[in-house]
Amino acid sequence: MKTIVHRLFLVDSLFNGPSRHAASDSQDLEQALPNGKIARSIKGISLLIGLIVAVISILFATSCTPAKTEGTEIAMSQEALIKRGKYLMVTSACHDCHSPKIMTPQGPVIDSARLLSGHPKDNPIPKIIMSNDWIMFNNELTAFVGPWGLSFAANLTPHDTGTGSWSFEQFKTAIRKGKFKGLEGSRSLLPPMPWEMYQTFTDDDLMAIFTYLKSIKPIDNLVPYPVAPNDLAALQSK
Repeated sequence: MKTIVHRLFLVDSLFNGPSRHAASDSQDLEQALPNGKIARSIKGISLLIGLIVAVISILFATSCTPAKTEGTEIAMSQEALIKRGKYLMVTSACHDCHSPKIMTPQGPVIDSARLLSGHPKDNPIPKIIMSNDWIMFNNELTAFVGPWGLSFAANLTPHDTGTGSWSFEQFKTAIRKGKFKGLEGSRSLLPPMPWEMYQTFTDDDLMAIFTYLKSIKPIDNLVPYPVAPNDLAALQSK
């Protein structure tokens, strides 16, 4: 009988002993100190210290992780910039005007030998029919007639007759402010150049496009100057 009671006591101690002893020790401590106030104070201080340590740990972990903001620049390799710039040029329809075309039974097709070289300088200007109801494009989609007169798509290749001498700041000025050759004080870019839409490109986008333009084949093509509306008639009489 004593053996059975002893075994039950051991089992009870194994499962419940530590918590009972801890509670007993706590009660003894509170009884040993006046009204248990110091014991409660010690417990409160311990909890406060633990909370402070946890908060500091969280703040430290957060500060060590750099947060990505909207203005964070992402470093890209030269190859990645060129690839990104080419993608933006294609999806932004830059070839529609700046690359000469070859007319086929299916319509105009981009001339891959003259990519982004603008309106060909030696192409004769066909007869212009002025109308307040229509805007005219030539067959290559590089010359345009409207209320602003006659305008031509620019040479964007890195030749001296194109953007060869341009700085990145000039390129940004041309796109952001619509200025000819990206020069402050120069004339405004003429339709149909949609610079008002393109000015929303980020600096990273513009850098990618500029890097791509610097990487393509330079083509010698000095694009003609635009013709004012009042001078169109004189141009046709020549």
